[in-house]
Amino acid sequence: MFKKDEYTIKSSEPVHKISKAAQLVGLSVQMLRLYENEGLIIPFRKGSLHRKYSEDDIERLRCIREMINKDKISIAGIKRILALIPCWALKKCPDDVKRKCVAFKDYTKPCWMHKLNNLICESAKCRNCLVYESFSNCSKIKQILNQVDSLVLEG
Repeated sequence: MFKKDEYTIKSSEPVHKISKAAQLVGLSVQMLRLYENEGLIIPFRKGSLHRKYSEDDIERLRCIREMINKDKISIAGIKRILALIPCWALKKCPDDVKRKCVAFKDYTKPCWMHKLNNLICESAKCRNCLVYESFSNCSKIKQILNQVDSLVLEG
């Protein structure tokens, strides 16, 4: 949550235009569009082609920038890291769904970049998906992967 003027807005609420989002993170608009084209960020769009970004998106973009600039991880490397997120464990997919799922078999891009043709994900909006939302900042990624690792080891 953050304050804007006199009211509180949820951190997931898309409020920033692309130019403002780019400015807040220290990116060019073109670079932000590149991150979108590469599947690292999913902007909110409703009815128009105008992109909107939430505070969670801004935090996600900061995480991406940190991985690229500080940790020297390429965009392809970030996509591979995100591809390792066990979405099937977070969403508790049954074994028969996992076996058919492209995201379960592929390690080159995150699940939200795949055309998923299964009963659980095909009608879902990836921007609002637990898997995508869970990874809004760098510290959350490690924390959630540790939780999922515990679930997988128990199961």
